[in-house]
Amino acid sequence: MAAILLGRSCSQLERFLAINTTKLVTSQGSPVCHQQKRNLLLHENNSFSILHEEGIPVPKFGVAKSADEAFAIAKGLGCTDFVVKAQVLAGGRGKGTFKNGYKGGVKLVFSAEEVRDATAKMIGEYLVTKQTGEKGRICNSVMVCERLYHRREYYIAIMMERAFAGPVLIASAQGGMNIEEVAYENPDAIIKEPIDIIEGLSLPQAIEVANRLGLADRADEVAQHFVNIYKLFIKYDSSMVEINPLAEDPKGGLYCLDAKFRFDDNAEFRQKDLFQRRDWTQEDEKEVEAAKHTLNYIALDGDIGCLVNGAGLAMATMDIIKLHGGEPANFLDVGGGATAEQVTEAFKIITSDPRVHAILVNIFGGIMRCDVIAEGIIAAAEVLKLKIPIVVRLQGTQVDDAKALIAASNLRILACDNLDEAAKMVVKLSTIVGLAKSAQVDVKFQLPI
Repeated sequence: MAAILLGRSCSQLERFLAINTTKLVTSQGSPVCHQQKRNLLLHENNSFSILHEEGIPVPKFGVAKSADEAFAIAKGLGCTDFVVKAQVLAGGRGKGTFKNGYKGGVKLVFSAEEVRDATAKMIGEYLVTKQTGEKGRICNSVMVCERLYHRREYYIAIMMERAFAGPVLIASAQGGMNIEEVAYENPDAIIKEPIDIIEGLSLPQAIEVANRLGLADRADEVAQHFVNIYKLFIKYDSSMVEINPLAEDPKGGLYCLDAKFRFDDNAEFRQKDLFQRRDWTQEDEKEVEAAKHTLNYIALDGDIGCLVNGAGLAMATMDIIKLHGGEPANFLDVGGGATAEQVTEAFKIITSDPRVHAILVNIFGGIMRCDVIAEGIIAAAEVLKLKIPIVVRLQGTQVDDAKALIAASNLRILACDNLDEAAKMVVKLSTIVGLAKSAQVDVKFQLPI
């Protein structure tokens, strides 16, 4: 299946693993029915609810969609100090800035009135962080929780990891900070405990990790929390559970103060209640549309649309476009079993981006038949009345039939056998279209006889 690109709502754990030269696991799909892998991300309040339901301690909290609702929640929590967190699916919320100028998506406040004021400046506004890009993401709700003062912080995570051929428990006594910084400066501070997927996380294993964290005096209690977290991981078909920090308060209580979960979309059929919590407003509209057609699409900032089969080939295609001075507008993998209808939908998604000046189609037909791709390209060009140039590089199964279909279509589709030449051509064409648009003139392409 297609690899998920790092850097889009990327967790600290994933960046740590990237630094340590291991790769995120991606399942290999069936060669007959290739389904794209997407990951469900939930808001922090949903993660807290799941943790609470599974007996893992979290601070008292509530979710508000208005300033008055936040005020009422704060009054009902029975405390004086609060944390107001914008429910936006992006890292770096605390250092982010709302487009109205309000700084910080995580605020420490000291009265219900301050909770109301902070919420009023967050709800309905777009929060811009280092992960959202300039557009930012809308904040439709906030989580109001009691502020707990803690004396020690720990990092705990469980995720599927290829280097261990299964799940691994990752822990550190240096929680509450960027785990990649800890890994870089002090790799020995990171504890990695592989888990047998059949046997599960055993209590002795969990106790050993607790001891290594310096919690020998309460190892049994802490170990039980680890076991419960692993049970949650399995129960909900998680691909990642990250808690940072797991904090100890002055009275010795342990609480999860921040959590990030990730779930495999392939489990939707048995996790229906969980998937109903998905917030589609936090995802790119084009990515949402692509998911409906089992396409793997990620928007980028360039002007050359890419339609490719296979994540590796898609990455190579983007690389060769950049090599020749172009900028890819997207990552779009149609997979190994796409239909002509899916290809047409893929073109609709690519061309819905007004910045796209040209399209490069790069297909290696192994499982995917080239003539099916050609049918989809022709149908899309006719239905959408495409005016921008399309460069097509096809190799593999039924490639001669595909070339014949394209030649007979009389459409402005430029066929090219060599990928390097195709990349050079699409970069030049995109530049021409871009210059024409900037000069507010129209440009028409005619194929040579």
